[in-house]
Amino acid sequence: MALTRQVVSTLNNDGTDVMGPNVLAFHYPDENLVSGSLLTVEANHFAVLKSRGAVLGVYDTGQYPIQTPDKPLLGSIVTGFFGGQSPWQYEVLYVNRAKLLVRNTGIGTSAEMAEMAYQVEYYVHVDTKDDALKLITHMPFAKHFIGTDEVASYAGPVVEQAINQVIQVTPMEKINEHIHEIVELVKEHLGSFLGVYGITLNDAKVLILPKDERMRELISLRAFGLSGLDAVRYYVALKMAEKGLVSAPNAAVGEPFFIGGATMGTFPVTNALQPAGSGPAAGK
Repeated sequence: MALTRQVVSTLNNDGTDVMGPNVLAFHYPDENLVSGSLLTVEANHFAVLKSRGAVLGVYDTGQYPIQTPDKPLLGSIVTGFFGGQSPWQYEVLYVNRAKLLVRNTGIGTSAEMAEMAYQVEYYVHVDTKDDALKLITHMPFAKHFIGTDEVASYAGPVVEQAINQVIQVTPMEKINEHIHEIVELVKEHLGSFLGVYGITLNDAKVLILPKDERMRELISLRAFGLSGLDAVRYYVALKMAEKGLVSAPNAAVGEPFFIGGATMGTFPVTNALQPAGSGPAAGK
């Protein structure tokens, strides 16, 4: 079948772009491109043109006709040696130069070996044509795409190491006091690692919380200045109040709860929930 010239672009027929906010690079799916095809590069993309594994050029925004590097072979030579197809077949790899959001999550341990859940969000972009070439050279494609999920997978061990370097020697309640130190350490390690792939790190945000929900609530109560014992009492009281138990205030202050033994039919029901020695029946 004869190969025809075509327009190479990331735009779909409906005008939408396949290079969405989660796509760092895109391998144009048709590898049977021929000389004379028109390569279109959008304003927020780079394009890398390859022929049989060799990089022919890296392109900025614009439209470029694809030309063979040598004089074309014609007639019976093409038919005999290449089965009627042009030997100059190309592949195009688009690189997104917009800022993309990447997210890493994981579990670390504090100095007490308590499990701490962390979430790291950071923005990345590919800055130059040389960086675009680094990306497609060092990071393999998953089918036709390199997504932010792939970047997160590569960066995961680096993020985990940077975070654990601080939190493993820090008591659980003191970790957030070191959050600035953790952020700077993550940015340093992550920026250096991603630079190998031609990816520039713009900014990073780190959130670290106890994995266990009860521990998060207890630490929140300690933040109000409560002692460890008082924090536990108030935690129990809150859980009792959620169940509608009237003894929740007693649990909060650490006082016993009594149920009065009134026998009179006219004795108000509410008095039965008051501590002994109080209410209308007192002193009778």
